[in-house]
Amino acid sequence: MPLLLAACGGGGGGGDPLLRTTHLGEIRGAEDTTSGTYSWKGIPFAQAPVGALRWQAPQEPAAWTTTRTTTSFGNACSQYGRIYGPGANNRYDETIGTTLNQAVGSEDCLYLNVWRPANGDTNLPVIVFFHGGSNVSGYTADPMYDGAALAKAANAVVVTPNFRVGILGFLSMPQLRTGNAVADSGNFTMLDSIRSLEFVNKNAAAFGGNAGNVTIMGQSAGAINVWALQTSPLVTAHPQKLFHRVVPLSGGISLASNLPTGSIPTLSPASQYAAQGTSLLQSLVIADGLATDAATANTYIATQTSAQIATYLRSKTPAQLFGQLLTRVAVAGLAGSGPIPDGTVVAADPIGAINAGNYVKVPVLAGNTRDEGKLFPSFLPLVGGTGNARIPTDAQLFANHFAGASTTINDWIAASYLPVNAPTTGFTARAEALNRVFFLNSRDNVLNALRAKQAEVYYYRFDWDEQPAPWNDIYGAVHAADLPFIFGTFGPSLFGKVWFNAANEPGRLQLSQSMMQTISAFARNGDPNNSTLGVTWPVWPGKLVFDASQTAKSIRVE
Repeated sequence: MPLLLAACGGGGGGGDPLLRTTHLGEIRGAEDTTSGTYSWKGIPFAQAPVGALRWQAPQEPAAWTTTRTTTSFGNACSQYGRIYGPGANNRYDETIGTTLNQAVGSEDCLYLNVWRPANGDTNLPVIVFFHGGSNVSGYTADPMYDGAALAKAANAVVVTPNFRVGILGFLSMPQLRTGNAVADSGNFTMLDSIRSLEFVNKNAAAFGGNAGNVTIMGQSAGAINVWALQTSPLVTAHPQKLFHRVVPLSGGISLASNLPTGSIPTLSPASQYAAQGTSLLQSLVIADGLATDAATANTYIATQTSAQIATYLRSKTPAQLFGQLLTRVAVAGLAGSGPIPDGTVVAADPIGAINAGNYVKVPVLAGNTRDEGKLFPSFLPLVGGTGNARIPTDAQLFANHFAGASTTINDWIAASYLPVNAPTTGFTARAEALNRVFFLNSRDNVLNALRAKQAEVYYYRFDWDEQPAPWNDIYGAVHAADLPFIFGTFGPSLFGKVWFNAANEPGRLQLSQSMMQTISAFARNGDPNNSTLGVTWPVWPGKLVFDASQTAKSIRVE
């Protein structure tokens, strides 16, 4: 079998380590001598979900018979521009600041990337990372997610799949349903993610990886999706065990009904997605002059068959869809995206599924950053703040960060949140209040449910805040601050120029190495304890704190 032949040693293709044979055909990657890794970028794992395949479950791509060059990232999935997205060129560059709220990316986007160390080792653990971006944006070509350093440090195969996002990834509309419960779930993002894991299951050996030892890791929206995968009825019943450890970072999977009053849930009810679908369709009909308001839009929609509505929706460009989403649907508070608890692909109540033992029971390593809430200054009125805490617009923020420009706290944080460290009213205190109701309540909910069912539940908090002033107050140990440390990616990125400098390099490099060794140990053994920590990591509710001074790592147990 070609797959088995390619699995021998670190190579394939007659001894050329850059040639590998997947179940779809042969691919040629690239070697990076600086990092000591091989990579294969832009490997298709599903057909392009375009035309009739938009809002359908991902389909197996056509095989190829000649060697496919896989040295460039696949397209980012269609999304509207945000500072966390790809801009016009599928990379981190100045166009990100000029494409905000405009359609970027492509619907032809279901590709994944693979890195592995440039050695002959086999039977390596496989780490599959799902990116964040509120499930409306993000892309695997973001330099923060480059897998080379982690693959080398962890001696592992690292995989980063793209997946549909926003209303192209999650959409609940009766007119799109065909009677297949899986496809009709509306959870196309989750189905893309499952499809990518099926590709890994079939092809891990071709890259020297062990399909029987796969860790799925995700951050923010990616962590929500990882939790959704772990509790998915479809995944739980899958004929193959698609993963064996989970690393959800800064995300939860709780409905409002699972949480204390006043919490912000990480999972919205199916009814909210039904309302979103209705609003989007009404908005498109009105924009096309077929109706003047919601009532007349409903009257017009009632005259059309489901097939006609489906064809109408698929005729719209991403720009037209996002335009209505951002100008009309968002006004109703329905612009968000995330797993739809349909009961088939995503559990109707994931916490209830854990309580009932209906989940993929594997070791869990969860994490949060200490100052999660500082990335969400517009949410602070939800916890008593006065207005948006951040003064610059997204365009100004991006321009400042891209140039590595200096700033003052007064230019950045609104006066009502100053001084930053004032009790109760300061930016830090308000952000911590948001952290509690948005992140920590969901964390406690899911980890306590898991801990009642299994011993292997580990948790870390990331406290590093050694940015030069005033960025240490503006961001500190903010949401996503742990990612450059886990991936060892301190180069160009949204935050790189304003966070990382020569002064904080010694401490952060030590901390990064320890965090990468932690991921390595957990991926191998289901236990994050390793010699670089200097302490013994207890199970939840104990926690490990990752921190560093400017010159040295500082790791402790709480």
